[in-house]
Amino acid sequence: VQLQASGGGLVQPGGSLRLSCVASGFTLDDYAIGWFRQAPGKEREGVSCERSGGGSPYYVDSVKGRFTISRDNAKNTVYLKMNNLKIEDTAMYYCATEINDSTYRGQGTLVTVSS
Repeated sequence: VQLQASGGGLVQPGGSLRLSCVASGFTLDDYAIGWFRQAPGKEREGVSCERSGGGSPYYVDSVKGRFTISRDNAKNTVYLKMNNLKIEDTAMYYCATEINDSTYRGQGTLVTVSS
């Protein structure tokens, strides 16, 4: 099982980025998948999560209305579209899933929001 996140970068406040997380070794559509972030000196935070089979995704309050999680099952990939980015969104972002009581996490992609 592997998760490979990408798409981070430097963006100005108000800008947008789309993060991608390519899954391998398992069928993404069969499992819940989430995006997490950790800023320097802060605890890890769950940003968004989507269960398998559809249903309303979860968003942490601070990103509601700005971030959107989506999947492309044909590509075994989950995305996090981030709009209207704020300085406080600066963090290492990574995707994670749980399979048979084991948690798998990708290596992360850095998002820096700065003017």
